[in-house]
Amino acid sequence: MLGVQWSFGQSDILSPAPAQDMPVVIVGATAHLGNGATVENAAIGFRNGKITFVEKADDLVWTDDHRVIRAEGKHVYPGFIAVNTTLGLREIDAVTATRDEREIGMLNPNVRAIIAYNTDSDVIPTLRSNGVLMAQVCPVGGRLSGKSSVVQLDAWNWEDAAYNADEGQHLNWPSAFSYNWRRGTFDKNKNYSEQVTELDAFFKDAKAYNMLAARAHEVTNLKLEAMRPVFDGDANLYIHVNSAKEIQESILFAEKYGIRPVIVGGVEAYKIADFLVEHQVPVILNRVTSLPYGTDTDIDMPFKKASVLEDAGVLYCFSVGDFWRERNLAFQAGMSVGFGLDYDAAVAGLTLRTAQILGIDEQVGSLEVGKDATLFISEGDALDYLGNQVSRIFIQGRDVTTENKHKALYRKFNGKYNND
Repeated sequence: MLGVQWSFGQSDILSPAPAQDMPVVIVGATAHLGNGATVENAAIGFRNGKITFVEKADDLVWTDDHRVIRAEGKHVYPGFIAVNTTLGLREIDAVTATRDEREIGMLNPNVRAIIAYNTDSDVIPTLRSNGVLMAQVCPVGGRLSGKSSVVQLDAWNWEDAAYNADEGQHLNWPSAFSYNWRRGTFDKNKNYSEQVTELDAFFKDAKAYNMLAARAHEVTNLKLEAMRPVFDGDANLYIHVNSAKEIQESILFAEKYGIRPVIVGGVEAYKIADFLVEHQVPVILNRVTSLPYGTDTDIDMPFKKASVLEDAGVLYCFSVGDFWRERNLAFQAGMSVGFGLDYDAAVAGLTLRTAQILGIDEQVGSLEVGKDATLFISEGDALDYLGNQVSRIFIQGRDVTTENKHKALYRKFNGKYNND
């Protein structure tokens, strides 16, 4: 049930970083701006948590009050953003008391994931150490799972972590077919039409409840009230759906109610790329390192999908889907680069494009003047597991530790065996 918070082991020694106390400039690195551009030998300055300049180091003019970080031969990126994750809502899958990501019942639009978000999770520092500095924390389960929120990953509590609270509602679209692993076949869902009809009835009630003329209610209906931001256009409707036909049906369903949809998963989104462009619907891709969907699908399609959507002009971003695997988010984009995706587009799919989908692109997502100084320095290519060696982390200008439980355990047992 949502609301219980637990922490195990190491995280209590990792306190959030204090506010930035003096201006900082990073000099000499290759800066991947996140907006499709790269600056060699860059100078990136930030003061009071905000980026103040991004330019060539050769052209740099600044006063001597800046703390200088030399980064020749290194790479600087905007903080990567994990989406569609239960990070901070789950800790140990085998321990029920630490699984806090769902409520009972099918329709729970009033559930707020943010109030169950646990900033003391041991998993969070492992993400930061690979460049993931923000996350969209989402509830799961049922037909309407509830509200997601965007958090920054260095905070004392959920109130401090909240970056864009209750920014979206999550809908699990009914599936017309389900895969039977025992038989290796797809079985038809005989109740598909009925399930869509039930969903339609709920949305009709919710829209009627939230109409301007009907906003004065003697008794507040929490479930219907929770849908108001979606109808007002203040929140996205994240539709979890995979097949091409159901993606189209779900988008048309949302448009019927004047709702702004975002497709989550979208395994067959590449088949209807033109439709997505026409309806201006973004896609949060499922994990790149996954199996093909269906026996007749190109075996490389999971790796090529981002490139196909890029060429078609679809707004998309990358995701992993499992909270403990989120540390591998950058490598999803890296795999796509190996199958035709432009490198700068891959970086954008982890940063600015993600921020655009979440509605926070004016604050974060790229290394641009006026935006939050949420960025990191990597010793090498952060999209390659051999190059991703994060040496400095800044979240809103705060100098955040790169420590995590994995590193502590490595030192502990490395010392044990080296002393034997």
